[in-house]
Amino acid sequence: MLSEKSAATVRATLPAVGAALPAITERFYARLFAARPELLRDLFNRGNQAAGVQRQALAGSIAAFAVHLLDHPDERPDVMLGRIAHKHASLGVTAEQYEVVHEHLFAAIAEVLGEAVTPQVAAAWDEVYWLMANALIAVEARLYAERGVAAGDVWREWTVEGRTEETADVATFRLRPADGAPAPGFRPGQYVSVQVELPDGARQIRQYSLSGAPGSATRSITVKRVRGEGPDPDGEVSLHLHARVREGDRLRVSAPYGDLVLDASALDGGVPLLLVSAGIGCTPMLSMLEHLAGAGHRAPVTVVHGDRSPADHALREDHAALTAKLADSSAHFWYERPEPGHPVDRTGLVDLSSVAVAPGTRAYLCGPLPFMRAVRGQLLDKGVAAADIHYEVFGPDLWLAGN
Repeated sequence: MLSEKSAATVRATLPAVGAALPAITERFYARLFAARPELLRDLFNRGNQAAGVQRQALAGSIAAFAVHLLDHPDERPDVMLGRIAHKHASLGVTAEQYEVVHEHLFAAIAEVLGEAVTPQVAAAWDEVYWLMANALIAVEARLYAERGVAAGDVWREWTVEGRTEETADVATFRLRPADGAPAPGFRPGQYVSVQVELPDGARQIRQYSLSGAPGSATRSITVKRVRGEGPDPDGEVSLHLHARVREGDRLRVSAPYGDLVLDASALDGGVPLLLVSAGIGCTPMLSMLEHLAGAGHRAPVTVVHGDRSPADHALREDHAALTAKLADSSAHFWYERPEPGHPVDRTGLVDLSSVAVAPGTRAYLCGPLPFMRAVRGQLLDKGVAAADIHYEVFGPDLWLAGN
């Protein structure tokens, strides 16, 4: 994929560029938003920008892609690219925006690295950028085509048909297309983007998993109110939805996307499934469980969830009831502050040492990143193949940045 000349240059400069990526991405976003303030107002997550996590995610993805080109020159990191492309498609990103990113990213590289950016170095990293960008553009074009929409044209108006308070900080919104047309199909585990207009006029976007099964005339999203901790701000969109959105209101919602889904082999091949979640990460698992129960799934399914307390466990009754509907299933719920009588070995953080994991298990993870890292490590220790462990990150994907 990467030319031999550029590969040698990237390999030689990767340590310096990698070390400078935090400064480069900080300067990139400053330049980008100064030139195009509407992108911060209406596309990028202002909370993630304020916390700096989007910069970490961008730096991590660039470094991971460059390393992959060097270590596996004949392969493309399709899993990483697919995850990014699904997120971009849910936001309505178009090919033209990659030109804008290129302009400000390479200006930032030149500003930070100065004379070290020779024409040869610039050309090599330009090749890396466009290999990644063109791969993403191609995947995103396919995703748009599969939805039967023009590039970027993913938005529809939906009417809130009902609202249910699941816990003190979690609410479910039932939605129906405002134009009366059928709701688009989706695969269990996928999410939608929701865009709301805030009091200052910004139209901020967040992603929420679809918490019901496909096939219904309505769609459901289950939203946790994000309360800021320390320097981190409150969640602008989640607070708006909780405080202002009621039955009869309208929301702007994208077509469904996301690659944490049950594929055909998992559904039809008798593969043991393990659905592991924490906190509001239970929502894609509920969608999978409802689909499996409705389809009469016969293969083994193990459900694991961790939460602060039973009162904080959103959709707890559905979680248990849907698991119980399956022919061969078990549910294991851990709580840090359990009710009296809860098993001692299911108190505290999730610990899979006492959970049987069958050979050939395919695992699906969703929750906070430290939780998923810990669970993945436990699964690897139990012999689950790395390729059979799939995950979904809410917010910027910092898994790559951590690696």
